[in-house]
Amino acid sequence: MTNKTKKTNTPNIREKDPQKERELTLYENPIPSRELILEVMAEIGIPVKKNDLAGSLDIKEAELIFFEKRLRAMAREGQILINRKDVLCIATKLSLIPGKVMGHPDGFGFLIPDNKEDKDVFLSPREMSKVFNSDRVMIQVTGQDRKGRLEGTIIEILDRANKVIVGRVVQSNGVTIVAAEDKRINQDILIPYDEDMKAEEGQVVEVEITTQPSLREKPMGKIIKVLGSYTDSGIEIEIALRKHHLPYQFSSEALNQANQFGEKIDPKVIKGRIDLRELPLVTIDGETARDFDDAVYAEPIGNEWRLVVAIADVSSYVEMGSDLDKEALERGNSVYFPRRVIPMLPESLSNGLCSLNPQVDRLCMVCDMRIDASGLVTSYEFYSSVMNSKARLTYTIVDEILNKNNLQLTEKYGAVHGDLNNLQSVFKLLFNQRQKRGALEFDSTETSIVFTDNGKIDHIKPIYRNEAHRIIEECMLAANVCSAEFLLDKDVDALFRNHETPTEEKLENLRGFLVEFGLFLDGGNKPTVKHYGQLIEQVANRPDAHLLQTVLLRSMQQAVYSDQNKGHFGLAYEAYTHFTSPIRRYPDLVVHRAIKAKVEHRKLNIKDIAQLGEHCSGTERRADEATRDVESWLKCYFMQDKIGEVYDATVAGVTGFGLFVELDGIFIEGLVHVTELGNDYFTFDKSKHAMIGERTHLSYRLGDRLKVKVVRVDLETSKIDLSLIDAEGKVILTKKPPKTKNHTDRKRNTRKRK
Repeated sequence: MTNKTKKTNTPNIREKDPQKERELTLYENPIPSRELILEVMAEIGIPVKKNDLAGSLDIKEAELIFFEKRLRAMAREGQILINRKDVLCIATKLSLIPGKVMGHPDGFGFLIPDNKEDKDVFLSPREMSKVFNSDRVMIQVTGQDRKGRLEGTIIEILDRANKVIVGRVVQSNGVTIVAAEDKRINQDILIPYDEDMKAEEGQVVEVEITTQPSLREKPMGKIIKVLGSYTDSGIEIEIALRKHHLPYQFSSEALNQANQFGEKIDPKVIKGRIDLRELPLVTIDGETARDFDDAVYAEPIGNEWRLVVAIADVSSYVEMGSDLDKEALERGNSVYFPRRVIPMLPESLSNGLCSLNPQVDRLCMVCDMRIDASGLVTSYEFYSSVMNSKARLTYTIVDEILNKNNLQLTEKYGAVHGDLNNLQSVFKLLFNQRQKRGALEFDSTETSIVFTDNGKIDHIKPIYRNEAHRIIEECMLAANVCSAEFLLDKDVDALFRNHETPTEEKLENLRGFLVEFGLFLDGGNKPTVKHYGQLIEQVANRPDAHLLQTVLLRSMQQAVYSDQNKGHFGLAYEAYTHFTSPIRRYPDLVVHRAIKAKVEHRKLNIKDIAQLGEHCSGTERRADEATRDVESWLKCYFMQDKIGEVYDATVAGVTGFGLFVELDGIFIEGLVHVTELGNDYFTFDKSKHAMIGERTHLSYRLGDRLKVKVVRVDLETSKIDLSLIDAEGKVILTKKPPKTKNHTDRKRNTRKRK
């Protein structure tokens, strides 16, 4: 018996496409949208063959190739399932959940569903043996595990994310085995003897996967590049680039596009721009900065102040959809490693034509603001301009001139001294408004790594923010807020920088923790930033202020990019976006394009703006993870000869498996494992950020001061193991529990069976 496909019998079905207008704007000869395809499949009511579906949608022969591409894209994204008989099924009708695999070093994993409202699904080690971390799959929920978590089975692998893997050769006699540097990939990769490039044990290599993992087959590959050994200078960055799949080489097409602009701006492109070349704009950055996004200038006008923030006009060089644009989009942002930068744009632009270098003409986008005596922005204007920076200043230089009466520097930069005083005056007004808003200010210490000549850490030093940092910060915040207001006022599609209020769960945990200290956070389920600010001010002079500020900070959500404005909680802004760094952040480039299009009365269509926000948020997290990996590796290398040394330390993190503590003076973290805490069973209390002994009730809490000894440094896993030291300088030993009678009997019975 054969099923007959129900026909829609609608001759003009494609005229009723709910996304017809969208498809017309994106494609010259549009085919049915995904929404219409799913709608027709639902009307048919049963799994349908590809040709039958094409007939129902009136697909012409010339359109078949594009129709099949769309179906494959829908399958990759988990909207439909194409079985081995080439029959199409709607994924939701089969109760299938598409998503991304997140592996765990212990062998199990989770499915992170595409639908953010769905819960993560546990994947057993058996299921994880079919895939690598970050693969896209379709799963079916099969029940719950013993912890009450949803558990699933992988039904279909939609996309293999790992074509090339970086790893370490762990065995080279006979069959070569490579262990992935990404510990979320738990399977070793087998390398045939004739595909190993004679790599030696311990070397770091790049492996092209030739056989992906499955239940019946181990993953196999061939070594395509030997990167070097663990002791080679810069190897940690080479590993991070490949481990986190960071694009680090530009295509020849992108490089050619960047180089075609030359070293000087074309005089023809100045026409129609407001000329600010005589305005004494200056850049203020760090000593090692090479790409200068922003320049500033301030002057009094009557009872108000004029603040000019000029930003490199990257959009004039990076055309939407060009090879340069595709490369910038893939990167999402520049990545700043110690001693090396992976730029979002080729250096001929990032350090050259787009960088606001001193004494050269540069194209820029300007936010020209008026600020009243109370520090409020009363009006603003955006326009395209051409400028010429009058000085490349550093934060140190500006602070020395403004606050330390450095006569030598004051004389050297006398031409802009008065302008710096104006900037300082504007800063004080803006900062006054910041305090009125209640924007959060956490007292945290940033660090900088100082290297030896051979590229290893010499020492780590704290970075102290001076007033010059704050001057630039407030100027950039003002321009970013004006940008967000402009986008909302003109109803323009772009990306906002959102920092939402803390979740109810995090607020509940925070309040439970604060009760232990006799503190309370006002505001109910919707506390404002002022409520947080009042609490920070209340605890500022307490000896445990650092602990309390850390817990407050961790109760907040992560800032993300989105096409929907949801405000910025931490900065106390109703709307906020990023406008000031288009050389190194793709969202800023998107905002520039949106503002320019509106100013120039052009229509701009940004494709898949919601997905663009998610992508940029993802590339930002990827960069953070990669730089954190590199710094951890360098710190481990630095600590190799410190085994046996004793340090005073502060508990910086508490987990179920132990305490992360920061060593005084060197700003490096290590782990005191739970088994090193003393002769007791310790339980992790999440709400109290503490490990508490069951018998002794001894507790170790976030912010506690300890004395620790370095006992082990593992360069391969970037881990530093520590043990606790008592007041007399002795290691606190963990005694083994006494042997019970039953335990002895089991051992005796075992010997008899042998």
